Amino acid sequence: MAAMEEAAGGSAAAAAEQSVELGGTAEGLSASTTGNSSNGVVATAAATEHALSSSSKGAVEGPSASHSIWWGTSTFDSWLIAAAAQIGQVVLTLPYSFSQMGYAYGLVFLIVYGLLGAWTVYILTWLYFEFKSRCSLHGKVYPPRHVLQYHEVIGGLTGKWGHYMTFFFVILSLALASVIQLIASASDLYYANDSLNKRQWEYVVGLFALISVIVPSFGHFRVGAIVGVSSTTITGLYLFVASLVHGQVSGVEHVGAVDKVQFFTGATNMLYAFGGHAITIEIMEATRRPSKFKFVYLAVVFYTFSVTIPSAVSTYWAFGDILLHRSNAFAVLPPSPWRTFAIVSIILHQSMVFVLFVHPVFLVCEKFAKVHTRSLGLRILVRIPVVLFLWFVALAIPFFGPINSVMGAFLVTFAVYIIPLVAFFVTYRTKTARQNSAVKLPPFMPSWMLMFLFNGMIVLWIVIVGCGFGGWASVTNFVRQISSFGFFDKCYQC
Repeated sequence: MAAMEEAAGGSAAAAAEQSVELGGTAEGLSASTTGNSSNGVVATAAATEHALSSSSKGAVEGPSASHSIWWGTSTFDSWLIAAAAQIGQVVLTLPYSFSQMGYAYGLVFLIVYGLLGAWTVYILTWLYFEFKSRCSLHGKVYPPRHVLQYHEVIGGLTGKWGHYMTFFFVILSLALASVIQLIASASDLYYANDSLNKRQWEYVVGLFALISVIVPSFGHFRVGAIVGVSSTTITGLYLFVASLVHGQVSGVEHVGAVDKVQFFTGATNMLYAFGGHAITIEIMEATRRPSKFKFVYLAVVFYTFSVTIPSAVSTYWAFGDILLHRSNAFAVLPPSPWRTFAIVSIILHQSMVFVLFVHPVFLVCEKFAKVHTRSLGLRILVRIPVVLFLWFVALAIPFFGPINSVMGAFLVTFAVYIIPLVAFFVTYRTKTARQNSAVKLPPFMPSWMLMFLFNGMIVLWIVIVGCGFGGWASVTNFVRQISSFGFFDKCYQC
């Protein structure tokens, strides 16, 4: 139990390494033209030494804790968690997106959004270390076991409005993402066994979702992350092999990229596919080497490509435009023991991802109830109503396909793309802030002006294409399908 209570050790380790990792705080501070720059370096160094000496053994030094089955704070553990969160039921909806966009556009948008996701994670890690550096310089200390969150970092750098905006978009998107995992699990179970309708399966899923309240932190999720990554890999491999073995259906057509509404709806779904880095800060807090996360997430993106591209292309090749009316790939593949095995695999994944996405929501509620740093038993009492509420929402609106697109257009665009880049502008808008940056410019960005220009182009693209056209298309698609919707529907799209 001692290891279970040391979930914030990664936070101390993050502060400890911020002056030597991710570009070097000391070098950034030494570039300052202000008279207090040398004192700032000394203060940062002192805070670093204090963080090292005060960090718990379970987080930094204790091999027994860090090598246990459940507890994992290594760089590889952070990759497992990020990979498990990155791609889930989206692997089943990407063939649908390819049918809306066609081969060429589908591949281009998937790759571009994956790389943009990796870049915004890099910016998030930068802002995280800037925040930690400023906390050290100003002597700000958080209580033991306090886990920093996305909105706290952005708010600390940009002010209260940044805090409120980030809180709204990030927590709402994670809450809805958690709901989507419940809906998708019930839908997949129906394809495995239709003796129960989707609403009845939702009752079963909700009961199992309550288990999520006993996971103390991401640092205790090693086994869950392994299960999540393995199950997604199995599902992607099944879609690829099963589609090739099945072959093309008679009279298959691959029109693609004809209907603008469908095109931008598909593009938004791909944007949503790379929206898992809303939990970046919490993952970094749970690892001993948070500065490595910028490389970790790039590896996650390439893993995601290896799982999604072969499965989406092969499924679209086999079934073509039939997928326009089937947003779940399991719906077009014939029943078989292998399909049932793949369904069980993706349900296991969605169960793990539910834990990951709902955890930041738990943390917010715990902090509001002032039990965040208290015993796990008290925190569980706060968490149970959260799961029950999300379960109720999943029962009320059981149509996750259209919700994916709407959520991607209006929430994910802001939560994981626009907010980090705009916060970067605000944080480094002054010359002094740039000179005192906790992170040096990367080698391929020789000037701050080029950095701002590049980030500005990404923001413009996301606002126009992701939020603008994507929002229009998602809402239009939502309205088109609303006749088939029903609150508390027993079996949506059965």
